[in-house]
Amino acid sequence: MPNVIAEAKFFACTQSTELAEKIVASYGAKLGKVITSTYSDGEFQPSFEESVRGSRVFIIGSTHPNSDHLMEMLLMLDAAKRASARHITAVLPYYGWARQDRKDKPRVPIAAKLIAKMLETAGATRIITMDLHADQIQGFFEKPVDHLFASTIFLPYLQSLNLEDLTVASPDMGGSKRAYAYSKALTSDVVICYKQRAKANVISHMELIGDVTGKNVVLVDDMVDTAGTLTKAADLMMERGAKSVRAICTHPILSGAAYERLENSKLEELIVTDSIPLKQKSTKIKVVSCADLFADVMRSVHNNESISSKFVM
Repeated sequence: MPNVIAEAKFFACTQSTELAEKIVASYGAKLGKVITSTYSDGEFQPSFEESVRGSRVFIIGSTHPNSDHLMEMLLMLDAAKRASARHITAVLPYYGWARQDRKDKPRVPIAAKLIAKMLETAGATRIITMDLHADQIQGFFEKPVDHLFASTIFLPYLQSLNLEDLTVASPDMGGSKRAYAYSKALTSDVVICYKQRAKANVISHMELIGDVTGKNVVLVDDMVDTAGTLTKAADLMMERGAKSVRAICTHPILSGAAYERLENSKLEELIVTDSIPLKQKSTKIKVVSCADLFADVMRSVHNNESISSKFVM
């Protein structure tokens, strides 16, 4: 008998509905209907309002805090499993809790591993995500993981700016590998910021490794949370003689005083994806959609085609 490819169906978690609509429109399909019932104490129950039996189901939702976003993904995976879906792919544009990928001190959890196991237990048979905080998180799963790189959409945008004297920068030592990959693609120099933290989200000291005099600098990171590191790095580089500083950050968490810091900083532009919806607008933030990237990969996954062309870094 011929190998029949199961029908693909697409569903969105509430926090990622806008992005899911873009992804599915790019794919050339429509979002399936989900109704969420909520109890007075905050407990909620998602329900697929159409059959998924024998289908390949894509459930789209970023799992950034609060924890309701993760819980909704888990409940929808469980519902699809119990409704006899044939394949269940969790599409997580942003994989939340990924900063807890190891024990950096005694008696702390490895949350990224815990969530991987939760997703698999709930019913995910495949994971599609983008720019994990640490590449090794893929190894926390026993199921296939497609780890996409936002560089495939950021690089064309950067090249369109036609910046002369371009230098790529990493805001910390941990991001140096990512910065070197961008610099190779852009044939540019690299500088690195060395920072020391007093505690989480609080920088006590920062130094610059490399020369930015007369350079147009592009800071590269996987996420921007409070924007403290980025804005401090940008101000430091401008003090050291940079022509301009802009930043590329895949996931715009932007919590606390992030928007205020961005507006008051010397950053010319912050370029992000729509993996997480922005809490408010800012003249300094440029959003580049990742919808086409996810749609292309999901189509290839559904048709059992290679997606190696999406791994450019």
